[in-house]
Amino acid sequence: MAELWFPVPPLADEVVALRPWREADVPGKLLAFGDPVVQRFSWPRTTPYTEADARSYFAEQEAARLRGEELNFALAEPGDQDAVLGGGSLYDVRLDQGCASVGYWLAPGARGRGVATHAVRQLARWAFAELGLARLELTCGPDNEASQRVAERCGFVREGLLRSHVPFKAGRRDTVIYSLLPGELGI
Repeated sequence: MAELWFPVPPLADEVVALRPWREADVPGKLLAFGDPVVQRFSWPRTTPYTEADARSYFAEQEAARLRGEELNFALAEPGDQDAVLGGGSLYDVRLDQGCASVGYWLAPGARGRGVATHAVRQLARWAFAELGLARLELTCGPDNEASQRVAERCGFVREGLLRSHVPFKAGRRDTVIYSLLPGELGI
């Protein structure tokens, strides 16, 4: 599979800019992943998130990009790209099948400002237009109401509940699944 590339020009609007992660982002990512909401919904382990986890994550995501499997972005302030608001990704990319999944998380100060909605819309537009995808999936825990609202604002359609879907916090978690097809993206 061919490597994935970052959009040129970079994806950005008046609310959020999507850029590659940088080494300098490690401290901010550590702080964000210490947040109880991020811990509850985005960190699958029971152990605290560490600097080694952040550095390992960055290395793993670059390897996955080179394999053509995922593309991870820092969500940053448009006017100050050093200010990281969260993360967004296109993962489980299967170009041969025309589909991928989209994910996101936000630091506490970025919530309630439309950052995730704007980031998902930009990423979806790019994935449909530039990668030629025919389907995007979005999954989240059934109790993650904020993430479900983002999905619905972007035009994703809820398809159902995947029971005992993923390992999570020393157990298993159900997952709500949404899909988006070209032409369905909410404005």
